[in-house]
Amino acid sequence: MKTIIPDASVLLKWVVPPANEHHVEQAIAIRDALLDGRIRLLVPWLWYYEVGNTLGRKYPDYADALLSNLIDMDMENLSPDKAMQTVIIQLVSRFQVTFYDAAYHALAIKQNGVFVTADAKYIQKSASAGHIMHLKDWTGSTA
Repeated sequence: MKTIIPDASVLLKWVVPPANEHHVEQAIAIRDALLDGRIRLLVPWLWYYEVGNTLGRKYPDYADALLSNLIDMDMENLSPDKAMQTVIIQLVSRFQVTFYDAAYHALAIKQNGVFVTADAKYIQKSASAGHIMHLKDWTGSTA
C-alpha cells in the first residue's frame, strides 16, 4: 500500500470552497483513496496548525466545522523523532526551504512514501531529494 503525505495545501482543498482552488479533483481523489483504504496517509502534527491558521483567517465563520471535518478523517499523525528532525534540518539547509515544508517531505523520506504538494516552488528546489510529487500529477493509478 502506497504511503502518501499530503501537505496543508492538499488538505485545505478537501474542505474549502473549490471556486478559487486548482487541482481540487486530484486532492479529492487522494481523500477518496484514503477513505477507501487504498493508501496509507500520514501527516506531521503541524498540519493542524497550518490548516487551522488558514481556515481561521480566510473562513472564520466556518473554520471550526471545517477543521473538525478534517480531524474526523482520523489521519495518522506522526510526531517528529530525532531521525526525522535530522532529515528536516538537512532539507532546510540543502534546499533553503522552510522547516514547515521540510517536515512533510522528511516524513515521506523516512516512511518511504510520497510527499504530495501543490507548491511548485518547493518541488523545484527540492525534487532531487526524491519522495515528492506535484498534486497535479496525481492519478488514480498513482496509488
